[in-house]
Amino acid sequence: MPDATTYGVFLAAALALLLVPGPAVFYVMARSVEGGRSAGLVSVLGVEVGTLVHVAFAAAGLSAVLASSATAFSVVKWMGAAYLVWLGLRLLLSRDGGQAGTPEVRAKARAGARLSRVFTQSVLVQVLNPKVALFFLAFLPQFVDPSRGAAWTQVVVLGATLALLGLFTDGLYALLGGTAGDWIKHRNKRPGFGRGQRYLTGGVYVALGAATALSGQGKD
Repeated sequence: MPDATTYGVFLAAALALLLVPGPAVFYVMARSVEGGRSAGLVSVLGVEVGTLVHVAFAAAGLSAVLASSATAFSVVKWMGAAYLVWLGLRLLLSRDGGQAGTPEVRAKARAGARLSRVFTQSVLVQVLNPKVALFFLAFLPQFVDPSRGAAWTQVVVLGATLALLGLFTDGLYALLGGTAGDWIKHRNKRPGFGRGQRYLTGGVYVALGAATALSGQGKD
């Protein structure tokens, strides 16, 4: 465990980084605007579980392997990019539901399965982002003190702290996006509005996938 001063500096630096919108924030916001606050918060939970997977990888040394191998990095990068593009195209090409019943009844019937799917997809989106692994390799070692114990235990503590902070910061963005989405829905009752909102969210996923595909192994 790092000393109190080092840990305090880490908390301040981590919060500053988390509050700056990045790909994860845009993903969470898109989920929230399209699916509401519940979907947004579930996506945050999935993203942070994915972050914990990267913490485990970093502690086990697997992130270093990914960073040192251009082939491994490219494979994970293209898998992540393809998955985001697939999510976007799936949303863009989906048809409006034709199930019987009121919109409220249909929404309740789909809610459990939808949120479970959002969680799983969010975990995969984060795990398949090799930039997160590189971030851990660049950021966490700065706060590891070999004299304070095993390096891997400190990486786990620092990484878990980062994931916990992410729950709060990304959660705020999820609530903001969900609130904005609900406000827009109530202000606009046109039949085609939901379709337009779906297209916007799908477009964000495709754009994030394209950005992932174009990113290199170094800094963006």
